[in-house]
Amino acid sequence: MSPRRIVIRNQSAEANLFARRTFIAFAGVVLVILVLFGNVFNLQVESFEKYQTRSNSNRIKLLPVAPNRGLIYDRNGVLLADNKPVYSLEVIAEDVDDIKASIEQVSLLLSISPERQAKFFKSMKSKRRFKPVELHSRLSDQQVALFSVNQHKFPGVFVSARLKRYYPFSDLTTHNLGYVARINRKDANKLEREGKSENYAATYGIGRLGIERYYEDMLHGTIGHQEVEINNQGRIIRTLNYTPPVPGKDLTLTLDIELQMIAKRALSGKRGAIVAMDPRTGGILAMYSNPSYDGNLFVHGISSKNYKKLLESKDLPLINRSVQGYPPASTVKPFLALTGLEENVVTPTTEIYDPGWYQLDGLPNKYRDWKPWGHGMVNLTKAIEQSCNIYFYDLAFKLGITKISNMMERFGFGDYTGIDIHEESKAIMPSVAWKRERYNKSWYTGETLSVGIGQSYWTVTPLQLTQALTTLVNHGERKVPHLLKANSELIIESSGNAYHQITPTIYEPRAPLKLKDDKNWDVVLHAMHNTVQKFGATAYKPFKGSTYDASGKTGSAQVARIKQNEKYDAKTTSENKRDNAMFIAFAPFDKPEIVIAVAIENVAKGGGGTNAGPVARQVMDQYFGDRVITSQTHKAKAKVNSATATKHQEAD
Repeated sequence: MSPRRIVIRNQSAEANLFARRTFIAFAGVVLVILVLFGNVFNLQVESFEKYQTRSNSNRIKLLPVAPNRGLIYDRNGVLLADNKPVYSLEVIAEDVDDIKASIEQVSLLLSISPERQAKFFKSMKSKRRFKPVELHSRLSDQQVALFSVNQHKFPGVFVSARLKRYYPFSDLTTHNLGYVARINRKDANKLEREGKSENYAATYGIGRLGIERYYEDMLHGTIGHQEVEINNQGRIIRTLNYTPPVPGKDLTLTLDIELQMIAKRALSGKRGAIVAMDPRTGGILAMYSNPSYDGNLFVHGISSKNYKKLLESKDLPLINRSVQGYPPASTVKPFLALTGLEENVVTPTTEIYDPGWYQLDGLPNKYRDWKPWGHGMVNLTKAIEQSCNIYFYDLAFKLGITKISNMMERFGFGDYTGIDIHEESKAIMPSVAWKRERYNKSWYTGETLSVGIGQSYWTVTPLQLTQALTTLVNHGERKVPHLLKANSELIIESSGNAYHQITPTIYEPRAPLKLKDDKNWDVVLHAMHNTVQKFGATAYKPFKGSTYDASGKTGSAQVARIKQNEKYDAKTTSENKRDNAMFIAFAPFDKPEIVIAVAIENVAKGGGGTNAGPVARQVMDQYFGDRVITSQTHKAKAKVNSATATKHQEAD
């Protein structure tokens, strides 16, 4: 057995090893401390402003404050669009001990449906517990009072109020004003593209249709801000600064709500439209489409049931008939007569014989007059008074479609009027080029004859008719229809601040329609005057006994095509294929203050004079009130009519 070997320790080597390790550890500590101090220096000195800003952003938040929407008034100061307080029931979950039990109890108290409760719990999952969640919107006054008495039983549940749009005349003004509806994704994307999204950060609704949409920028106002201090959970601790929003501008319209009421009453039970305009300014006095609908339904979000009901209604209440196309029928005969005079195709004394039908050479088809036995010898004035189709078949044939369409386009047919709503139709002014583009077919002479009495492809809107009639009574001076009161120098806000009105480009005057002979205006206008004032003319009956001197023109528009050997019978014709009744009028004759166009769909009996004429009469009676306005021409005609009233039979 070998002896055990004894190892002698090297104290010096161990000391050196320890010293090296200690140095490395110390150097590492120093390095870490240097890095730490360097980072602190960077945070506290070099990047101070950057992180100070980020720190303030975490501590201070800028909350948007929605502006009050501008109000809308009629020409006499009657409020048409208001902002009404709406009360909603809201819940802060963290302040409620037993959220499920509390919701059940308050729902039982206020009769809140299970569907609303389920919607509440669904919404609560996506929000923080200290944020309010809506349980019920649009509480009634009774519900608010009932909850107020019992509020002490429901901690964390409270009533919140905000302003929402309200239309006091409901369906009476919807097609003109439009409505305010909730901002959807499409609206949000559009606002983002236009750089307006920031101004709508706190806004729930946006103008939809009509005036609300057209003047959205004026009505909305400018957003305000509330600077608040929040904690790390996002809870508001205190308010640091408040910049109030700038409310939207109030608008005054040219509409007369009383005329609008009369228009609705006159169209009761009928489908159609009335447009009344001041020919001196172009201001719309009344524009009503029947049936209409209540815009208030859309303010809070219309239910699918109610929306489906509107969509599926056979009366199509969502359509604004005032700016949709109708066959104009005989209401355009004065404009065609003026075209004939302008083109020297006829003179005021040009006569033709009307046997009750018109036939083109070499063709078997006969174009009929409304009077089966005809009107005998007819000149231009009598053709307008009696609405003689044969005269205008012949006139249209002599003019040709190109001359007709060119002149009618100068009156504004087939184009937008420029009214300050977006929902306007151009309707159709047919021409050779139009038919080729639309149907890739040639134009036929027979179609020109139909255009001569306002049929065929030709359609006009009631608004276009009033604009064209305004040009006629103004001897070519053209006005642009508008709803915003253009002759008002100021728009006054509810706060009393005055804003100079921004005059839209649509009110800029348009080039007048000039004729070769200005006397032609009077020829046509006097014929329209006779149509109302002369005994036996087509519009004499509806305006008999009026206290003002009116003029006008009737029209009966054929909806369904009638074969050569058939006779139209409203009783045996389905309702949607019955004739439309049309009427245009203006008064007083010497200095017109109002022009009117009326369209009534699918009348059961009679034509424009029987159905649409009395409607126009009611609106004019309301406008003129007790005023008695006559002219020398009117007085002379009255004497003649009185002397011959027993010798003639009235025409329909």
